[in-house]
Amino acid sequence: MSMVRRQVRKVLVANRGEIAVRVFRTCKELGIHTVAVFSDADRAAQHVLMADEACYIGASPSRESYLVIDKIIQAAKATEADAIHPGYGFLSENELFSRRVEDEGLIFIGPPSEAIRLMGDKIQARQVVSAAGVPVVPGTDRPIQKEEDALSFAEEYGFPVLIKAAAGGGGKGMRVVRKAEEFSSAFRSAQSEAQSAFGDGRVYLEKYLDHPRHVEFQVLADGYGNTIHLGERECSIQRRHQKVIEESPSTIVDDSLRVTMGEIAVVAARSCHYINAGTVEFLVDQNRNFYFLEMNTRLQVEHGVTEMRTGIDLVGEQLQISMGEPLAMTQEDVKFTGHAIECRIYAEDPYNDYLPSTGRILHLRPSQGFGIRDDRGVDAGGEVSVFYDPLISKLMVWGRSRTEAIRRMVRALREYEILGVDTNISLNMAVLQHPRFVKGDFDTHFLDELVLRPQASDMTAYEESVAVAMAAMLHAGHEQKGSLLPASGHGHSSLETGVGDLPPARERWKSTRTRNMRGSM
Repeated sequence: MSMVRRQVRKVLVANRGEIAVRVFRTCKELGIHTVAVFSDADRAAQHVLMADEACYIGASPSRESYLVIDKIIQAAKATEADAIHPGYGFLSENELFSRRVEDEGLIFIGPPSEAIRLMGDKIQARQVVSAAGVPVVPGTDRPIQKEEDALSFAEEYGFPVLIKAAAGGGGKGMRVVRKAEEFSSAFRSAQSEAQSAFGDGRVYLEKYLDHPRHVEFQVLADGYGNTIHLGERECSIQRRHQKVIEESPSTIVDDSLRVTMGEIAVVAARSCHYINAGTVEFLVDQNRNFYFLEMNTRLQVEHGVTEMRTGIDLVGEQLQISMGEPLAMTQEDVKFTGHAIECRIYAEDPYNDYLPSTGRILHLRPSQGFGIRDDRGVDAGGEVSVFYDPLISKLMVWGRSRTEAIRRMVRALREYEILGVDTNISLNMAVLQHPRFVKGDFDTHFLDELVLRPQASDMTAYEESVAVAMAAMLHAGHEQKGSLLPASGHGHSSLETGVGDLPPARERWKSTRTRNMRGSM
C-alpha cells in the first residue's frame, strides 16, 4: 500500500446486510458519500435504502452478483467511487479482487493483496508466522496429496488429528479423526468438500487439541510500521465451527497472558507486512498454551465487541489507514473498560440441526436501553433470503463486569421480538444462563454437548392475535403501496414492481417466543 495520502470522498461497499449498513454509518459521520450494490433479492434491502447511491449488479445467487469482480469494479467506476470496502465474506479475502482494485487505481479498504495471499493459504500462513517465532499447532508444512502420507503423520503424532483445507475457512473441508479406521473416509471427504467450497482440494494435517478455547486478537497496522493490538475476543461458543456468541475479555486470559498473546499477535501481523485492521486467531489449551490458528485479513463479524470495550471505531480506523494516515494511537493509549458480549441472531431452527428459516419478517422490535447495541441489516417487512447467510442481527451489550453484561444480555434477548421466521434467540439465552458459561468454564465443544429441550408454546392468545393482525396489516400495506425499489443502475428510484402475492396472514406468522429452550450438560 502506498504511503501517499489520498482523500476518500465516496466509498462503495462490496457487500450487503448489516456490515454494509455498519460501514455506511461511519462514512456518513465522516462526510463520505456511500454507494451500495444489490442483487435482485436485495432490491429493497436496508443497506440499499440507506446508501446515497445504489447500483444493480445481477441475479440473486452471489456467484452472479456479489462474487463477480468485474461487476463490482464496473459499479465503482459508474458511480465514481474512490474506494471499495469489502466488508466480510464474499470477496473480502480474495487476493485477486484486492489486486484488481489496486490495479484500477481505487483504494481497497483493507490490507495489501500480498498480505491476503500469504495469510489466505493456511499452510503458507503457518510457515510465515512460524518463521517469525509465532507458536503453531504441530502439523504438516505442505499439502498432503496421498492418503498414506497423511496416515503416517497421524500415527506419528497420535490421534486425534484434524484434516484441514489449505484454502479453507468457516469449517469447510475440516474433519476430526479420532482413530485410524475413520481416517480414509474422512480424508477423502475433506478433500472433496474443500474442492467444492474453494475450488482447491489441497488439505493438510494438524494435531487436534481436545477442548481448546478459541481466542482472537484484534490488530491495527498503518503503512508506517506501527502495529498495535486492541485486546482479545473469546469465540469458543460455536456451532459447526461458526461463532455464535463472542465476548471480551476472555475468562481464560489474565493480564500477563494478554500481554504475551498481544505481542505475538503483533509479530504475526508484521510477519506478512500487514496494513489495516485484521484478526489473529489462536487456540488455547487447558494449560493456557496458545497456538496460531489463522489470520483473518478483514474486519471481523464480531468487531463491535472490541469497539464497545475500547471506544475505537474500527471502520473509522480502516478508512484513515487506507487514506495513508498513520495510527493516531500507540499501544499505551489503548484502554479497556468493562465487559462486552455479542449474540448473533440467526434465522434458523436450533432444534432442527440449525436449518435456516427463510421468509418475510412480519414484526421486529429490537431491544433498547443502556449499554445495548443492535447491528442489523433487515427490518420488519424485509426478507431472509435463501441466497445468503441467515444472520438477522448482532446484538451486543456492555457492562461494568461480566456478570452485569450477562444479565443485560439476557434481558435484551427477552425483549427482542421477531415474528415471521424462527431464530436462535432461545439458544443464546440457554447458553448465557448455563452454569458452565456463567462460570467461564467452556470450550469449542460446548454447543455440541448442549442438550436442547424444546417445550410447549408460551405464546398467549393475545400475543397470537397481535401477530396475526400485524401480518395482515403488513400484507394490506404492501397491496396498497407496492414496494419502492431501486432500479437497475445506480441512483435511487422506484420500480413499478410490487412484492408479489403473500400467503394468508395466519399462515405467515411464527415466533421464536413459541419455543423455550433449556440447556443441560
